[in-house]
Amino acid sequence: MSNFKAIKNSLKEKGVKYCVGAYVDIHGVPKGKFVPIDHFEHFAAGSELYTGYALDGLGQSPNDDEIASVPDLSHIIQLPWNKEVAWMPADNTFKGEPYEINTRVALKKQIAAAEEMGFGLNLGIECEVFVVKLNEHGGLEIPNPDDDLEKSCYDVKRFMDRYEWIDKVSTTINDLGWDLYSLDHEDANSQFEFDFSYSDALTMCDRFTFFRMMAKEYAAQEGLLATFMPKPFADKTGSGAHFNMSLFDKDSGKNLFKCAVEDDPRGLGLTELGYHFIGGILKHGPALCAAFAPTVNSYKRLVRRGLMPYYSWAPVFNSYGKNNRTNAVRVPMAGGRVESRNADSSCNPYLAATLALAAGLEGIREKIDPGTATEDNLYELTPEQFKARGIEELPTNLKEAVVAFADDPFVTETLGQELRDEFITYKSEEWRQYHQRVSQWEIDQYARLF
Repeated sequence: MSNFKAIKNSLKEKGVKYCVGAYVDIHGVPKGKFVPIDHFEHFAAGSELYTGYALDGLGQSPNDDEIASVPDLSHIIQLPWNKEVAWMPADNTFKGEPYEINTRVALKKQIAAAEEMGFGLNLGIECEVFVVKLNEHGGLEIPNPDDDLEKSCYDVKRFMDRYEWIDKVSTTINDLGWDLYSLDHEDANSQFEFDFSYSDALTMCDRFTFFRMMAKEYAAQEGLLATFMPKPFADKTGSGAHFNMSLFDKDSGKNLFKCAVEDDPRGLGLTELGYHFIGGILKHGPALCAAFAPTVNSYKRLVRRGLMPYYSWAPVFNSYGKNNRTNAVRVPMAGGRVESRNADSSCNPYLAATLALAAGLEGIREKIDPGTATEDNLYELTPEQFKARGIEELPTNLKEAVVAFADDPFVTETLGQELRDEFITYKSEEWRQYHQRVSQWEIDQYARLF
């Protein structure tokens, strides 16, 4: 408690009046109560109780006892836009024990399993986001009418048009010590990407969660919406959240995936451990897709072309290769890491990282060979060519992904029965409700046809 008091006094000196311990629901959306700083000691010890039935995916009924939240005091962020509030990620507990139906708790459990094997997981998540405005009918529009190029990727002028928002986000990232090293106008109109240094997996998931909240806040200050909907426009590319992963030695910190290209018989600059990790990812690729791409809208992104005049860049095949972006798993040019490209901006990062790490560790334990790297343009291959190579297509919609998730025993082994069932329940209902709606496309297509 004395340490709690010291932290409280330090926060008070910085002007903090309220604290929030933000745990996430099944969708990865932060939830929490705000506590006055004078009650920090009780807050830090887990005083705040929650009715889990009021939230999505926390596995409770109205008659259940409350769950608590315990903030992670090693990741305190004083909100840059409101210095009176201190934000920190939190875990749920139930009757004093870690609450198993919580995705951050699940990730910490999987990290512990990796540590037993002598490994830690480094993770970098590429943050892609659209900045849009809502019109009077509730539709989305590009706020800058000049951002209308068919191929706007890397465009300097359109980047500078959104400079105020970009600079706020970038400055905050660096002030928080995340080490922003690259940012650009992405492929679609009014779409942007921010890349900051990798960290251990738990820290990166916390940062990604905070990034989404921060980007929305700064956009709202300009009367705009920063949306992490993966595919807000049918004729434009979608927003990914590519997971860049490598294992490191827990004692030395050495990257265990990295080797010289000339020492790798396959020429990708990856160790056998890295290839086995990929083998596990591919083995469970369809099931992982449900966590990486967890919304109905996600599968509007995971298409070869769709309504666009050029290829989408999106990975739709359960395969791997070098610098080939038509694969679900890519080994970038420098080697030493594995990039899962079907992760999108709507994912719950804790859930996705839990399953990706577990799959990779299984690949290592079982020494799964991922096969031959694929280097040609998979978008142009025929079904017969895919069959000959043994390459399968990833799920094409949320229903297929949820079925693959439900049918893979690995998911239950990793998450436990209750967390697995919660995800299936909510995502199955999401799919059902989607098909209950009548879309504008249906009205346009059928209302006058017959």
